Amino acid sequence: MDNRRVDAQSPIHEQDLSARIDARPASAGLWRFITLLSLGGFFELYDLFQTGYISGAMIAEGIFHLGADGVFGVSDQAAFASVTFLGLFVGASLLSPYADRFGRRATFMFALAWYGAFSLLLALQNQAEWILLMRFLVGVGLGIELVTIDTYLTEWIPAHLRTRAFAFAFFIQFLSVPAVALMSWWLVPQTIFGLTGWRYVVIIGALASLVIWLVRKGLPESARWLVQQRRYGEARQVMAAMERRCGVTDAPPFPQRDAPAAEEGRQGRFRDIWSPRYRGRTLMLVVMNFFQAIGFFGFGNWLPALLSGKGASVTHSLLYAFFITLAYPLGSLICSRFADRMENKWQIVLSCLVTVIFGSLFAWQSNPLWLVLCGIFITWSNAWLTYSYHSYQSEVFPTFIRARAVGFCYSFSRLSTAFSSIIIGVILQYGGSAGVIGFIVFSMLMVMGVIGIFGPKTRGRDLEAI
Repeated sequence: MDNRRVDAQSPIHEQDLSARIDARPASAGLWRFITLLSLGGFFELYDLFQTGYISGAMIAEGIFHLGADGVFGVSDQAAFASVTFLGLFVGASLLSPYADRFGRRATFMFALAWYGAFSLLLALQNQAEWILLMRFLVGVGLGIELVTIDTYLTEWIPAHLRTRAFAFAFFIQFLSVPAVALMSWWLVPQTIFGLTGWRYVVIIGALASLVIWLVRKGLPESARWLVQQRRYGEARQVMAAMERRCGVTDAPPFPQRDAPAAEEGRQGRFRDIWSPRYRGRTLMLVVMNFFQAIGFFGFGNWLPALLSGKGASVTHSLLYAFFITLAYPLGSLICSRFADRMENKWQIVLSCLVTVIFGSLFAWQSNPLWLVLCGIFITWSNAWLTYSYHSYQSEVFPTFIRARAVGFCYSFSRLSTAFSSIIIGVILQYGGSAGVIGFIVFSMLMVMGVIGIFGPKTRGRDLEAI
């Protein structure tokens, strides 16, 4: 008998795997892995934040129409944002569970390719109906992608680095926000080789995502997911490869086990997230996601319009927006220095409090300098909120239902934004910028309440024990 084969296929228990993962140091190889994985999220945020910049250009080109002349009887600009988030809802709620079935890596690569292909098709359309359809399909791919990235990242990062890793990952991802703001400011007013500038903003993101798809084909599968599937030989291989990447050359072998742990190999089902153990967490995160998205995207997607409502010209509002959006990546980078020193639930609460304070101040400003300063603090707090809740919601569920549960809860952020995009458009029309900011402040207060009262503590704890 081949003893090496028997050893390679012998069961690995989850606690043994967690101990090996948590023992890895914060090496350069680990940070390179985090950077590589984060590039996928770069394109989700790039795509979401281009909404407010390119839809106005479609109106100027005569493709989109305002008011009742739009495709659905409302402004096509509002419909553009709405179908984006409806697609994200479908992708996150209905398709992201496939990451629990087919694996994190395969689902992730599929979603990235989907996004790139349909983005290219969107850039070639000239009718509002086709643009809205392509935008919906782009959203589906993005909805799958970000949920998979969160589970992927959580399952590979040591417990003592999880929140810090998410903060650094969002530093990479948030670089897309000033990038799309700057490119929109430069390209949107132009026509190059017969194509209007907004199309180049879309094409650049699509082509770059396809390049990253080729570069990242070597990413390993999640070892935690492989153990859940009882593919122990593959789990040993990817764990050894990751340890070599992190400079670990003397890791002890996994203890020999006679039988897998009770839940290993278990296929998660939708009803599992409503079991007595996880029901409260599911409801808490559904409410949190519903309201945090209103605060985050309500400000981010409508920033140029909010600035214009304060009297800034279109050109100046785009330029001001660029400086404000610099706080997304810089805020995440600064926060990464203390991210692991505080419970995630309290980081969520405090970040929302900062938005409430500076959002209220923004509503009453008219001076450009104060508008930009308040906008920077709101943007920084949104960056703080984002990495905190992405890390938090992927920690509170076990591996066998992690993608399914996070996808379901996270999808409510997309559903709320699909409808709040239209609501904010109406509020902006009748209540102005102050009315929109009031709506955002109320939403953040709701997040503070539900997480502060009902959220469990997760800092430094083993994933399967939380």
